[in-house]
Amino acid sequence: MPADLAVIGLGHLGLPLAQAAVAAGIDTIGYDTDHRAVAGLAAGHTPVDGPLSASDIRRMLSGGFRPTTNPTELGRVRTAVICAPTPLGADRTPDLTAIGDAARALAARLRPHTTVLLESPAAPGTTEDFLRPLLEEGSGLRAGRDFHLAYSPGRFDPGNRTHGFANTPKVIGGLTPACTESAAAFYGRLTDKVVRARGPREAETVKLLETNFRHVNIALVNEMAVLCHDLGVDLWDVIRCAETKPFGFQAFRPGPGVGGHGVPMDPSYLPQAGRTPGHPLRMVGLAQEINTRMPQYVIQRCATLLNEHGKSARGARVLLLGVTYKQDLADQESSPATEIASRLMDLGAAVSYHDPYVSDWRVRDLPVPRADSLYEAAANADLTVLLQAHRTYDLQGLAVKAQLLLDTRGASPAGAAYRL
Repeated sequence: MPADLAVIGLGHLGLPLAQAAVAAGIDTIGYDTDHRAVAGLAAGHTPVDGPLSASDIRRMLSGGFRPTTNPTELGRVRTAVICAPTPLGADRTPDLTAIGDAARALAARLRPHTTVLLESPAAPGTTEDFLRPLLEEGSGLRAGRDFHLAYSPGRFDPGNRTHGFANTPKVIGGLTPACTESAAAFYGRLTDKVVRARGPREAETVKLLETNFRHVNIALVNEMAVLCHDLGVDLWDVIRCAETKPFGFQAFRPGPGVGGHGVPMDPSYLPQAGRTPGHPLRMVGLAQEINTRMPQYVIQRCATLLNEHGKSARGARVLLLGVTYKQDLADQESSPATEIASRLMDLGAAVSYHDPYVSDWRVRDLPVPRADSLYEAAANADLTVLLQAHRTYDLQGLAVKAQLLLDTRGASPAGAAYRL
């Protein structure tokens, strides 16, 4: 059966897009090469760490959503959106393997007049210099003449109860004006506002700016956290007061590290950036350096607290609360909890964890004991460390039960715990 839309890549970007499309009445298929994940979706199950709940998936299926591993389905759609993952590799450049695989699968079946969109995080130039040649060579068609090609940065914020797909503006940049308008016509069915960029490179750079903005500002407030601790200043009170300024300030809060799928990117690492002399985004590199130091800073605070209370990190029972990267989600992508647990183990601590969204957690391929009774575990632990402040946690009660409580999120009542 033909469909209006194919979402290629059923991960943290693809599934929410498919959900929005189905809700808008668009006949949608979801393509992925992971047979196990697709079978689970077809059965109404959400992937581990998935952005949607099982009930969300079941509603999508009842609305006509069809997950598939059959690439021939891609030749029967009017619009195809590539939502493949692009993690940073060891050389700090985005790994475009999944985009390449998706492009080849689509190109072999690409029909004239199809609109092809890329939503994956990608460096400026990826749509034109990487995706376009693959599509043209594999299909024999020409982008901008035989089919439309555009980029739109993904903006889905999992767990956000205020901004969903419909009320979050969608930026688009097409290879030609006609490509831009075709993309606008599609996204206009899903969102209240479409913003047209001058082209795909501008749209790609929007994602670059948005992601780096987050990381740079988190780095600033993480440095402030270390400084304020040394000065004996309550940073959380500083932020509370500063955010009353009605202009020129946006509040960010420190934490044990930066997790999530949006990774900071410095174009100086990218091949096409070689034309630009020097180091164009030095602040991004510095922010990354600061943020990657935060897990070690948490370890230092843990060791100091234990020492101040006559205990050694070696042999200490340490309970970690919340091991996901974001509040009230199961997603563990790049969560600093893994590094923190690993470093505590190196110090000889006996590490356990509690997280209402994670039933099984492994560090270094070894299972970490899960606390069944939260209050009992906190009372028995020499140190309890809050890494993610899930709303289900009664932090006032935990502060009473725990022998020592280190709050890395500033979520506990003032004076109830040691703060980062």
